[in-house]
Amino acid sequence: MQTQLLNFIPIAAQPMITALLSVDSLTVKVKNERKTRHGDYRELPNGKHQITINSNLNSYRFLITLIHEVAHFETYKKYGRFIKPHGKEWKQTFQHLMLPFLHPDIFPLELLPLLANHFKNPKASSDTDTQLAYALKQFDESNDKTYVFEVPLNKTFKLYNGRVFKMGNRRRKRYECVEISSGKLYLFNPNAEVELLEE
Repeated sequence: MQTQLLNFIPIAAQPMITALLSVDSLTVKVKNERKTRHGDYRELPNGKHQITINSNLNSYRFLITLIHEVAHFETYKKYGRFIKPHGKEWKQTFQHLMLPFLHPDIFPLELLPLLANHFKNPKASSDTDTQLAYALKQFDESNDKTYVFEVPLNKTFKLYNGRVFKMGNRRRKRYECVEISSGKLYLFNPNAEVELLEE
C-alpha cells in the first residue's frame, strides 16, 4: 500500500487502514479535486480494483470516503455486481467497516455523535447528511467560500462552474434558487459551497 495515502488520514487510523488495504487486487489513488464526487470505486478491465479519493479532503472526510469506497469493493467481492450500489448490502458492509474507527483517538469528540447517528443508516453521500457535512467542513482549510444557507434572500451567488443564481426561499431541507441566465428554479443543499457576489 502506498505510504503517501497514510499522510491523508488520522495517525491513529493508519494501522487499521494498512490492514484493511493489504489486498493485492486493490489499489488506491489520490487524485486532484473533482467537484462532483469525493471518491469512487471501480473494477478495472484487467480484473483488478481501484479506489480514487480527492486529495483536498480533510483527514476525517478522507477516512470516511476511503471506508465508503472500500465498502463498495468488499460488497462487490461478497455479493457480485447485481446489487444496488448503495443498497442494504453496501450499508451493512459500510457500517461494519466503519465501526472500529468511531473512536475518540481517531475522530474529534464533537464529530462522534453525528457519525454514530449517520451510520445508523448511511447514505450514498455524507453530504446529504447536512449536520454531519457542516461539522466536517469545520476541519477544512479556510477558504473564501460561503454556504448556501448563509446567503441572504434575493442575493446572487456563483458556483465553481461560473453559473450565477439568485437566492430564494427555504423548502423543508433545501433552498430554491433561480438561475439568472435561464430563469430556471433549482434546489440547493444548505451546505453547498458558493461564492457570494457583490452587488
